[in-house]
Amino acid sequence: MSKVGTELELAVDGVAHGGWCVGRIEQQVVFVRHALPGERVRVRVTEETARFLRADVVEVVDPSPERVTPPCPYAGPGRCGGCDWQHASLAEQRRIKARVVTEQLRRIAGIQLPEFEVEEIPGADDGLGWRTRVRYAVNAEGRAGFRRHRSHDVQTVDDCLIAHSGVRELGVTRLPWPGIREIEATASATTADRAVVVTPEGAKLPTLPQLETSSAVLRRFKGGRTQQVRGRRGVREHVGGREWRISAGGFWQGHPGAAGVLSEAVLAALEPKPGEAALDLYCGAGLFAGALAEAVGPEGRVLAVERDPQAVRDAERNLRDLPNVQVEVGDAASRLRGWADLRGSTTTAVLDPPRAGAGSAVVAGLSAVGARRVAYVSCDPATLARDLAAFAKSGFRLNQLRAFDAFPMTHHVECLAELVRE
Repeated sequence: MSKVGTELELAVDGVAHGGWCVGRIEQQVVFVRHALPGERVRVRVTEETARFLRADVVEVVDPSPERVTPPCPYAGPGRCGGCDWQHASLAEQRRIKARVVTEQLRRIAGIQLPEFEVEEIPGADDGLGWRTRVRYAVNAEGRAGFRRHRSHDVQTVDDCLIAHSGVRELGVTRLPWPGIREIEATASATTADRAVVVTPEGAKLPTLPQLETSSAVLRRFKGGRTQQVRGRRGVREHVGGREWRISAGGFWQGHPGAAGVLSEAVLAALEPKPGEAALDLYCGAGLFAGALAEAVGPEGRVLAVERDPQAVRDAERNLRDLPNVQVEVGDAASRLRGWADLRGSTTTAVLDPPRAGAGSAVVAGLSAVGARRVAYVSCDPATLARDLAAFAKSGFRLNQLRAFDAFPMTHHVECLAELVRE
C-alpha cells in the first residue's frame, strides 16, 4: 500500500543536498523539507520510491533552538519552492550548507574536508533583499509567482522578500501578464538600471503592462534569442573599478556583493604573476578575465571562452581597453584543445561552469595545457565533487576550499576550490 498522503512522526538528524533533512522510519530513509537537524517532527509523505520517501513537515513536535518564524508568508509546505531555509537562523543555514558541502565531497570524491565555515557576503545582513535576478512563472490567469517545490503549479505572490529592492520596485507581481509564460526581472546593484525579459506563450507578443518604474523590456524567443522591445538591452554594474554591461537575461552573480568577493577570492587562489598566461573558461561577461588581465599585466595574456554569443559580445565590449585579453566563442573543452601553444608555459585558470559542472574533458584539457593552479567556482557541490575527483586523477590536489553564502534563505551555496598541480 502506498504511503503517499500518510502522516508519520520521526526524528531528523542529517541533511542532504537540495534543502532536505534526513530521518528514518523503520529503517527507511525519509527526506524531509521544512525541518531542521535535531528536531522531532510530524510529516506528510509526498512521494514514495523503492528506496526512500519524501515528506513535508505538518507539525514540529520538538523544535530546534535555531528555528525561527519565516519572514515570508509564502515560505512553507505546499507554497513557494524558492526558499528552503527561511525557518532557520542565518547561522544555522550556513552550518547546514557547510555540512552539505562536506558530505558531498566525502561521498562523491572521497575528500575529507577540515572543518570550515560558509562565509557571509556583505550586502544582505538579514538574508533578505539580495536577489538582483528573479525569474517568475505566470499562471493561467496572468498572475506572476513562483513554482511550488517539485511542481509546475504556480504560487502567486504579492511580493518576494529576498528580491532586491530594484526588482521589487518593478511591480511584476502586482501587474497582469496575460499571454506571458515567464518573466525574468533584473536590477543592477550599483546603478539605476533595470530590465525585464518576457517569454510569451505563443508566437505573438501580447500587450504588456506598464511597469511601475523605468526599465528596459525584451522578448525571449525559443532557443534563447532576445529582441529589444524598449529601452537599453541590459544593465550596467560597477565592480573592481570597472563598468560592466550585462545583457538582460545574461549571467551575472545574483547577490550584490558576490561579484567583487569572488573576484578577490579567485585572485587570491591563483596568485597570477606578471607575464603569465591565464585562462577564463565560461567567462560570461568577462568578470574574472578582467581581474586576471590586470594581474598578469601587458606582458601577460588572458584567453577567455564562452559559448553564449551574446555574453561574448558583452565581454568583448567590457574588456575592449585590455589588449592582452582574447575572448572566443565556443565550447571550453574544444577551445582548450586548440590552445596547444600554451603547453610548457606557466598557466593559471579559473572556471565558473553552469550547474552541470565542467566534466572530465575540460579537466583533461587543463591538465594538457599544463595549468599550475586552478580556481573552480561552483554553485553545485555535487557536480563540484564529481569534477574534483577527475582533477585528482589528473594530478591536481585540492589545496583549499572556501564557501560563500551567496544565496541566503535557499539551499544554494557558492564554492571556490583552489587546486594546485602535484
